[in-house]
Amino acid sequence: MPHRGDRALFELLSLEGAQAGLSWSIVLGRRAGYRRAFAGFDPELLSTWTDENVHELLGDAGIIRNRAKIASVLSNARAVCELREGGRDLDSYLWSFTGGVPLQPRHGSPSDVPTTTDVAVSLSTDLKRRGFRFIGPTIAYAFMQAAGLTNDHLTTCFRFEELAR
Repeated sequence: MPHRGDRALFELLSLEGAQAGLSWSIVLGRRAGYRRAFAGFDPELLSTWTDENVHELLGDAGIIRNRAKIASVLSNARAVCELREGGRDLDSYLWSFTGGVPLQPRHGSPSDVPTTTDVAVSLSTDLKRRGFRFIGPTIAYAFMQAAGLTNDHLTTCFRFEELAR
């Protein structure tokens, strides 16, 4: 489903980074823990957190306790704030890669769904240039799927036509 709003998109971007090397179900099972631990994914607040906060979060069993992944949420929050200081919100920035509407590939079978695309490579490259971390092309594409920037429902799925409109 297409997601809008800086906080919702920042949350999905953060969760996709946490998912790197793990199954999505592990991260989804801890979503409530992430929301609690990361103050509802408020970029303004998280941008002020320090290494002391990272150390505290390493003891939180409600999240994936990986120092680099935790620190990336905070550095990504700072990058969101820099984006805003430059006059752009995260929502319009991310959706600009798809022209503001979900991409509509037509996949007939699971094997047709790619793990990345040229758009995801462009998104990943630009996010990295802006200081975002844990956002390679595969993570960028998984984020695009989760956030609804691309409609990767199979054409046989009941949701495909609804989301194609």
